[in-house]
Amino acid sequence: GLYAALLLTQTPEPIVTQTNNKTEILCDLKERTGVYWYRWSQERQHFEFLVFSNTLGKATYGTNVRQDKFSVREARSHSSYSLHISHLHPSDSGTYYCSISQSSQLLLGSGTQLRVVDALPLPPKTTQTPQSKKPVPWITKSKAASRQG
Repeated sequence: GLYAALLLTQTPEPIVTQTNNKTEILCDLKERTGVYWYRWSQERQHFEFLVFSNTLGKATYGTNVRQDKFSVREARSHSSYSLHISHLHPSDSGTYYCSISQSSQLLLGSGTQLRVVDALPLPPKTTQTPQSKKPVPWITKSKAASRQG
């Protein structure tokens, strides 16, 4: 597993985005080669082959994979690739892996988690200090009452 980790680095941060947005998942390869993209669906418990992009940039799509939705772009460095996904839908949620074929075995990247939600979760509300019956005006000016961060 270590060898694969050295070879393929993905942007590890989980991505949370809204329906109809688009997103991009990066995969950094140590060499220029064809790259495969897979999605692991927790819901369906299976790996789905999305797209393969060869060194010439020609893409081969998996069964039922919409070409207007997924595209692979090569970075200028020629050793990193990104998977662009548009028209996002909650069913696109899953863990995306880039993968390369090396001496007849497939090496998987570290995976990037994508969650597509209809509405982004709101930041937690700051709890308000209960107001005492008598108004105490200077409390509002104190540092403790002001929201930090």
